[in-house]
Amino acid sequence: MHIGVPKEIKNHEYRVGMTPTSVREMVDHGHEVTVESHCGEGIGRSDDDYRAAGARVVDDPASVFADCDMIVKVKEPQAVERKMLREGQVLFTYLHLAPDPDQTRDLVDSGAICIAYETVTGAQGGLPLLAPMSKVAGRMAVQAGAYALEHPHGGLGVLLGGVPGVDPAKVVIIGAGTVGSHATHIAVGMGADVWVLDRNPDMLEKHWQQFGRTTNSVFSTADALEHHVLTADLVIGAVLVPGASAPKLITREMVAKMKPGAVFVDVAIDQGGCSETSHATTHAEPTYIVDDVVHYCVANMPGGVPRTSTYALNNVTLPYMLALADKGYKQALQDDRHLLAGLNVCKGHVTYQEVADTLGYAYRDPLAALDG
Repeated sequence: MHIGVPKEIKNHEYRVGMTPTSVREMVDHGHEVTVESHCGEGIGRSDDDYRAAGARVVDDPASVFADCDMIVKVKEPQAVERKMLREGQVLFTYLHLAPDPDQTRDLVDSGAICIAYETVTGAQGGLPLLAPMSKVAGRMAVQAGAYALEHPHGGLGVLLGGVPGVDPAKVVIIGAGTVGSHATHIAVGMGADVWVLDRNPDMLEKHWQQFGRTTNSVFSTADALEHHVLTADLVIGAVLVPGASAPKLITREMVAKMKPGAVFVDVAIDQGGCSETSHATTHAEPTYIVDDVVHYCVANMPGGVPRTSTYALNNVTLPYMLALADKGYKQALQDDRHLLAGLNVCKGHVTYQEVADTLGYAYRDPLAALDG
């Protein structure tokens, strides 16, 4: 198979779909890899590094899309990239389609086979290709929140961990999953007063076993959510419904009642955000203010630490890349129901139920779409 790796073009996105190490693995399996020039600059890898690994380096993305059977990316294809996709071509990347009707329409129209990292499931449960970026984003959320809490950046002027004789900041984390647990790890390490809310008793039990009395875990009801959000200095939205739009747990009315200068970091923004006041921002302009509450809603947070993120991502995506290339996409998807769960769009059909339901498409069974 011929695999293509274009340079990412989303605002301040410095990750890359394949490292030179991954390229070498593909080449050793007998496959051809073409990468766009300078695609690895953000992770400190040169075109010569990719050539040494066996890749062909080209100067423009059009050559990558035109020549290759499978495109491997990190972020969802931008509008100009979607125009270059063709019928029967495999796209393997994060997609986050439910809150993105324009992208979904373009992918359906392309006739491509579009496999989303974020809905591939794991044999032991969970979402193994989403997990590394969730870990990064959870840790970054506390860093971003602490920075935004500084008065020059619009915040309360509160130090997250306080100092002897002065209370630390109250950090409220909505969701005890991967993002929430890694955010908790950093917030506890910085000395914050940490409160974690979740509706799943098993997740709260797991959280207690991991963190014990260093945090406060709360079963999330409407009353509990409102109380803790309104008394928080920093709120981190860490909710996820796989493949679907995030629920709007924080209402506009709640935001209006929050502390002036409080900070809200919405890690769920890739799936539309968990507040009615959320809209996606970029690393270039990461924050905005609604009712005196600082909102940080960067849709590609891990892109800010591309070296860590890219290598963590490739550790989990490489086995799936090899399966798709070694077996061909159809056989690989038929053989692995967990990889099949990542198939969101196939040959003009939406093959992921939550995306179809959210955006009003007729759902097509993924196996039927592959046969068609």
